[in-house]
Amino acid sequence: MRENALKLLPRGAALNYRIRMAEPVRAAENSESPQSGSEFARASSLPRRLGLWSAVAVLIGTTIGSGIFRSPAGIADKLPGPLPLLAIWVTGGVFVLCGALTLAEVAGVFPRTGGVYVFIRETWGRLPAFLFGWAELVIIRAAALGAIATTFSEYFLRVLGHDPRAQPYSRYVHYIAAVAIVLTATFNYVGIKWGALVQNVTTLAKTGALLLITILALAIGLPETGGHFSPALPPGSFSFGQFGLALVSVLWVYDGWADVSFVGGEVRDPERNLPRVLIFGTLIIIGLYLLANLAYLAVLPVEQIRQSKLVAADVADKLMGAAGVAFVSVAVMISAFGTLNGSVLTGSRILFTMAADGLLFRPVAVVDRRFQTPSVAIWLSAVLGVLFVLIGTFERLADTFVTAIVPFYALAVGAVFVLRRRPDYKPPFKVPGYPVVPAIFIVATILLLGNAIVDPASRVATLAVLGVILLGIPIFFLTKTRRTAGDS
Repeated sequence: MRENALKLLPRGAALNYRIRMAEPVRAAENSESPQSGSEFARASSLPRRLGLWSAVAVLIGTTIGSGIFRSPAGIADKLPGPLPLLAIWVTGGVFVLCGALTLAEVAGVFPRTGGVYVFIRETWGRLPAFLFGWAELVIIRAAALGAIATTFSEYFLRVLGHDPRAQPYSRYVHYIAAVAIVLTATFNYVGIKWGALVQNVTTLAKTGALLLITILALAIGLPETGGHFSPALPPGSFSFGQFGLALVSVLWVYDGWADVSFVGGEVRDPERNLPRVLIFGTLIIIGLYLLANLAYLAVLPVEQIRQSKLVAADVADKLMGAAGVAFVSVAVMISAFGTLNGSVLTGSRILFTMAADGLLFRPVAVVDRRFQTPSVAIWLSAVLGVLFVLIGTFERLADTFVTAIVPFYALAVGAVFVLRRRPDYKPPFKVPGYPVVPAIFIVATILLLGNAIVDPASRVATLAVLGVILLGIPIFFLTKTRRTAGDS
């Protein structure tokens, strides 16, 4: 498997990898070799078919989902003032940009399928990597698919003229969401080109819709209303505790910035393209989100935003009437479907890489002979997503996802500190502002989780998610013992 992984690296990077990683990899192979035989090695490699702009579309498509269309209400409810409301989006943007700049360096060194899993595995070891894979398997990916598919289903019903909150349609939401997960899994199963095509089309559609709403709001709404930007800081509109809770919601909307690293083994010219994709894609997302929130405030006062369950639709209603509401509903539906497709595309690669590394059932790492896709990993992700969507609500799934993923993002970002101490480390891109930039991300993550534990409203749910993640520790050692016994 090590030799197979090296074939996926450019010659210079492969040589650098051999020099730096020879001893750790050899030790891992001696203790618990994940597999043997060239046939399985060939079955566990994926072709590089994603170009620069397809990879950018994956990043943007997996990030811009339904959140920017519906989450501002909950955020404004916690921070009911123009300045705090805009400040939380800037803070979230700085947070993810620090992470993206750092991962751009790490991804250039390890341009392999699995992304964050690989970064953690090669710097912190097999146990932390297993915990990430375990969390992805039992919490993260299934919660993400469930939340995104639920939003798609709700707006699909709205486009058809039904109220998803009323019976029997509130029950149908779960079934339609499950079908959506299966459909996107099918697109990804029949080939990454089909999955990338769906991603490109839906990314263009959702970005265009968001830009159109923003332009109309700033060009038509702002001259009429003069904007609702004052008073900038009303009494009671800011507290550190509420700011931290609002940041969780903002990070759900921003999430997706790191997902392109999961398909790093399928990006062409990865040492050059992956850093560019992470940086440019993240900057585009930050710019779009800030413009969208400025546009919302240009048309609606904060009090109306905090009461709105579909802020973009209310803005469109003010600007274009009923036709605007219908337009936004279609835009949200397309946006959610594209994000769902991207989440299936990227999430399945984590399970694929984990299995190829010997930490999950080996068949999960098999590549379909006909379509050259990780078929078992794709369908495993889809099945888990269907189970979650049948039992969970959007809010619960979204908060669960953020709580479970950010500790591993911090570990992946922290990998740069380990790598910088290794001899002959020559990344194709170096994070500017090192070590301050990665440190900002890690400190912010600690504060975010600490605030969620301290606050009574989120304490139980946060501790429950962290407890499920830590449950992976005894499972790791149990399965390690069985793997060692099996190899002997």
